[in-house]
Amino acid sequence: MEDAPARAKRPRRGSGAVTLHDVARLAQVAPMTASRALNTPSRVSPEVLERVREAVRSTGYVRNHAAGALASTRSRLVAAVVPTLVGPVFMPTIQALTAALSDHGYQLMLGQSGYVDSREDALLDAIIGRRPDGIVLTGTVHSPEGRQRLLAASIPVVETWDLIADPLDMLVGFSHEALGRAVAEFLIAKGYRRLAVIAGDDERARRRQEAFRAAAAERGLGDMPAVAVPAPTTLRSGRIALGELLQRADGVDAVFCSSDLLALGVLTEARVRGLDVPSQLAVVGLGDHEFSADLEPALTTVRIDGSAIGRQAAQFIVDRAEGREIAQRVVDVGFSIVDRASA
Repeated sequence: MEDAPARAKRPRRGSGAVTLHDVARLAQVAPMTASRALNTPSRVSPEVLERVREAVRSTGYVRNHAAGALASTRSRLVAAVVPTLVGPVFMPTIQALTAALSDHGYQLMLGQSGYVDSREDALLDAIIGRRPDGIVLTGTVHSPEGRQRLLAASIPVVETWDLIADPLDMLVGFSHEALGRAVAEFLIAKGYRRLAVIAGDDERARRRQEAFRAAAAERGLGDMPAVAVPAPTTLRSGRIALGELLQRADGVDAVFCSSDLLALGVLTEARVRGLDVPSQLAVVGLGDHEFSADLEPALTTVRIDGSAIGRQAAQFIVDRAEGREIAQRVVDVGFSIVDRASA
């Protein structure tokens, strides 16, 4: 039986956070009834439900999910760590991860670790202490301390945007080495012989660059020039890097850039310098972002299905959290070269 209305009292002020008891007093119901209205609204009358909801709106009350998590051992939270939110490269993964988790009743917390002097360890300390139902990480390179914390926590972990034989737990991504080799072979097959690289100074970009240069060397093209720029890469750093590359190396006829933003900077600087793309300089990017097909000339690039990475990472977390067995813990989403006018 629902409670008879009691004399309304305003929630307390200046004595800490608004509590469920404050909501119950304002709605003129018992705390148990207020809790029932918030958690199982079908078990209270529409009139009581509306009073409780109005009390929540007027007080700004937010339920303490941590208390419920202690009882159920489920937080309904998943934490993700990405190097940067500047630029579009990780956005499809974040959006797909958020949507897929939401469909299963989970919320995403997002942390930005940076590239240089990574803050991943500090973030992991904060994340693990909150006991999320899963952790999604970008890349597979972690400090020894970070690996130890992740293994000791027994929280499902999905590493993304990489591909190795021995992940911490689960992995969804692609091979940076295979990608670098594929771009070199693509350009060589088109007749380019004086290849160069402009790449961010992060670990994954370096591995792509090394594989690109190794594939070219195997074809007898010799050592090729490379310019490193700070990550996250930008249009401006692409313009500056092409200028540096042209000063250092004579006769470069194709450039592989570690992001579409870098490639956009290269295209811009090439136009300023009167270089025709692709007859004098071919340009290849990475990411196939929305603007890439609309550039003039349209940008040849490497397409990576970031949305598929996000969806699969979410499915891994949900399956583990709900006790389902995972037969295949490593998923390779692959990549494809999109051949457009710039090469």
